[in-house]
Amino acid sequence: MEKTKKKYLSDLHFEYKLWDMETRFYEDELKLYQQWLEEVAGKNTHMDVQKEVEHFQNQFLIQRQQLSTVRHQAKAHEQWLTNYAKTHQTAIDHVHFADHATMRDHVDTYRKLYLELKNEFKRFLEEKL
Repeated sequence: MEKTKKKYLSDLHFEYKLWDMETRFYEDELKLYQQWLEEVAGKNTHMDVQKEVEHFQNQFLIQRQQLSTVRHQAKAHEQWLTNYAKTHQTAIDHVHFADHATMRDHVDTYRKLYLELKNEFKRFLEEKL
């Protein structure tokens, strides 16, 4: 049986901050993609293009929902760590915590799926703009 990796609270907090910044970037990027999609929809009224527009609208909605879930999970975990640090101030520099590998997997999975959609959308834009 493999031992669970342990990390310092400061390392886990740093990783959370990175995830927070990354997910905020994705939120902003999705807004921009939605604007581009609306521009394409306005210029192309052909049924095949409108079907692709609807596909991306649905995918962007799903991505925003999944992003919200990931951000909520990460925030809840960070809040737990923050509360622990407040109640155990003398121990936080010496105590190791279980690595949040499950949360990291959620973020990594989101990132992978988001990048696939992003590349698909870029190809769509190259064809339609």
